[in-house]
Amino acid sequence: MTQGSFIAEIHIYQHDLPVKNGPYKMANAQVWALDTTLVRLVTQDGTEGWGETCPVGPTYAEAHAAGARAALIQMAPDLIGAPLWPLLLHRKMNSLLTGHNYAKAAIDIATHDLLGKILGVRVADLLGGATTERIPSYYATGVGAPDDIAALARDKRDEGYPRLQVKVGGRPVDIDIETIRKVWEQIKGSGMQFSVDGNRGWTTRDALRVSRECPDIPFIMEQPCNTQEDLQKIRPQVSHGIYMDENSIDLNTVISATGTGLVDGFGMKITRIGGLTNMRTFRDICEVRNLPHTCDDAWGGDVIAAACTHVAATVRPDLCEGAWLAAPYIDGHYDSENGIRIEGGHIALPKAPGLGVTPNPDIFGDPIASFQV
Repeated sequence: MTQGSFIAEIHIYQHDLPVKNGPYKMANAQVWALDTTLVRLVTQDGTEGWGETCPVGPTYAEAHAAGARAALIQMAPDLIGAPLWPLLLHRKMNSLLTGHNYAKAAIDIATHDLLGKILGVRVADLLGGATTERIPSYYATGVGAPDDIAALARDKRDEGYPRLQVKVGGRPVDIDIETIRKVWEQIKGSGMQFSVDGNRGWTTRDALRVSRECPDIPFIMEQPCNTQEDLQKIRPQVSHGIYMDENSIDLNTVISATGTGLVDGFGMKITRIGGLTNMRTFRDICEVRNLPHTCDDAWGGDVIAAACTHVAATVRPDLCEGAWLAAPYIDGHYDSENGIRIEGGHIALPKAPGLGVTPNPDIFGDPIASFQV
């Protein structure tokens, strides 16, 4: 790297992402707009890298937008002058602040973007190398009426999505069972993978009932209940595979869940696990244990979408459950030319170095905080 390859400036931005045709409904939340936080790192020679973190409100996970910015402002002064090696930077952030993985992730993503640009390689190459240039995506419905969700499933099947995730919970479980059956009528025989995501919204009683009443439908139960203890309780009693999502808050939890055989896979969020550095380790743990997983995030614009796409491209293909992007639910792009798009249920891996997207900073207005040498 060049002599200017250290962090000389950090700029933090706040930006609102309205939900198209909102609200987006989950078991425990209705989302009308998302508050996202972007980070721009600049080296001494002027090279820039972008990161982003966008919690889905304050109740989806132990994260919220104002907390992300507060954590970044807390760490930023001591990151000025830090080298651009992701592992060393992670250790530095951990020495400055305990927890707050979702905030550290924005710095980590920006570091990978910056390092890729300096070295002239894509982030996927920094993470070990891409196995494909066309990454599978999946569509996540909101919680809705059975007939409406079934019609949506048919449309997404026809668009070419290889996987469908149906949101459930937060209502009588009979309606969820009806939704599952009607969706299956639309996608069976298509080869489309089927995930039923409770977002922690089912009791153990509800999860057991759904599995017992739908033994003929091969779906995955993604984070059906609220806690790891709930998952341990239902694990020996259900006939469906269980994926952990919201409970997988860090690498230690992932190691425990894989080591004890608690789950059959993961719905993993890059910012929840702490960024691309930790996501790479997570990917390798899953490969050793033959556990499929997604590479996605809670929400966000082109920066998060690019990060999800790059890491998903490096996953062993038979274990890649796809990258979910918020792009279909929001209007516009940070980078009008290279913004990440889903076409035919798949995403083209960007060609340019780094993340392959260059946000227009004018979209975000003035930074809410800036730090420099």
